[in-house]
Amino acid sequence: MLTGLEPTTLPDDAVEVGRIGDAWGIKGWFRVLPHNSSTEALFAAKQWFLLPAEKGAKTFSGVGCLQLAQVKYHSDSIVAGPKGIADRTGAEALRGARIFLSRTDFPPSQEGEFYWVDLIGLQVDNREGQSMGVVRDLLETGPQTVLVLEYELDGKAAERMIPFVSAYVDKVDLAAKKILVDWQADY
Repeated sequence: MLTGLEPTTLPDDAVEVGRIGDAWGIKGWFRVLPHNSSTEALFAAKQWFLLPAEKGAKTFSGVGCLQLAQVKYHSDSIVAGPKGIADRTGAEALRGARIFLSRTDFPPSQEGEFYWVDLIGLQVDNREGQSMGVVRDLLETGPQTVLVLEYELDGKAAERMIPFVSAYVDKVDLAAKKILVDWQADY
């Protein structure tokens, strides 16, 4: 077991937010490679849950909870200093670990804004009450985000895309796990 890493299980509400890159310096710090540009949760969380990388360059092979002493911006990247890891060798042993945070570590979203992770799995219906499918993924296309829906057509899995903009999305009800859209099945 790596010093500084506490054995644990992944929380049910865990969300993958990035991975650990190379060691940074000689005092146990490492670079963080976030999955997106919204990094507030990485800075707010005092503990990160780590799992091994699924593929690619990796060193880390355990599962555990890492307590953070400090997370900060350095140049154009993010670096972190964990508690209990005091040298470069310890930081190098974490390389490739996937970073998960509890959903409770995320800052509250603003009115009309949603975390993508909260939208995945929601049922999408149109104004006429017709099922459009279930949100499987979201795509960032530059000017807008697009909902990627999964539904069944003639007994086979099919995909539908709907722009996630106010012109087409009437209401998002996270409590009811539903999205109401102005969209037709033949679009």
